[in-house]
Amino acid sequence: MTTANLSAPSHRENIVTSKTGRQSISKLSPPLFAFLLGAISLAIWGRPLVSTLALASRDDRYTHILLILPVSAALLFLDRQDLKSLASQFPDASCRDAVGMSSSFLLIAVLVAAWVRWKSGILSSDVELALNLFALVVWSLAAFALCFGARAFRRSIFPLCFLLWLVPLPDFILEKIVSLLQQGSVLAAHFLFWATGVPAAQDGMFVNIPGLTLEVAPECSSIRSSLMLVVTTLVLAQLLLRSPWRKALVVAVAIPLSVAKNGLRIYTIAMLGTRVDPGFLTGRLHRQGGVIFFAIALAAIFLLLWFLRRSETRP
Repeated sequence: MTTANLSAPSHRENIVTSKTGRQSISKLSPPLFAFLLGAISLAIWGRPLVSTLALASRDDRYTHILLILPVSAALLFLDRQDLKSLASQFPDASCRDAVGMSSSFLLIAVLVAAWVRWKSGILSSDVELALNLFALVVWSLAAFALCFGARAFRRSIFPLCFLLWLVPLPDFILEKIVSLLQQGSVLAAHFLFWATGVPAAQDGMFVNIPGLTLEVAPECSSIRSSLMLVVTTLVLAQLLLRSPWRKALVVAVAIPLSVAKNGLRIYTIAMLGTRVDPGFLTGRLHRQGGVIFFAIALAAIFLLLWFLRRSETRP
């Protein structure tokens, strides 16, 4: 009996201690916790992050990366009140769920970073950079879940997963995308020539029309504006639509639309160069006119968004 009486208070004391520990963890300041985890991430992946931003500033194929951090931060800022309330409503449950969720993310990030360091010198520089940024993004997901809880993480799943666009595509993937955009642009331009009665013959990446032979080189694949269009469409669909299938539809339309706009650009420059002034073939419209056709494609996206948003509001 004496032994039983002594063990019971000890058991209750352990329960109280465990509960107090969970409460102390859940009451840690989220900004302070986020600052500590952010400092750790910068210590590990600061150099790859700077290299990625420098790559985006000098290479047109990666320009969209410069938009990712500001857009993701803005989306999180718009939801700051909801996130604060979610983190404070269920602190204990949120803490327990967050630990289980974030531990798997942390494990993935650490394993990827360790593997990249182990294979350093064997992996190509572009693949190594992509894997390092992927590990950084996964670490950021884990840090957010630990700081603000599982419910806030689920609420912010889009701006958090949007950070995956920070990962620079390796050259072997980017080359395949460029090749697909080239082929699609040639087909789109050939179709426009055919639809308007202009005799045209396609030979690989070349299109022959009377008085002119066009070559769609990798530099003319419009990968910069195509990636920008897809990224912009993702954000607009998230902000303006509620239905998941409508969001997916808009993004799915943006992909072929990015090819069609480049075909329209090739067709327009070719027609102006052969019917109006040969200077259009090498002028500003050829070198800097991508923004015009990007605006045309974006207008089409807005029109589709307006139609789908209107259908959502109908009873």
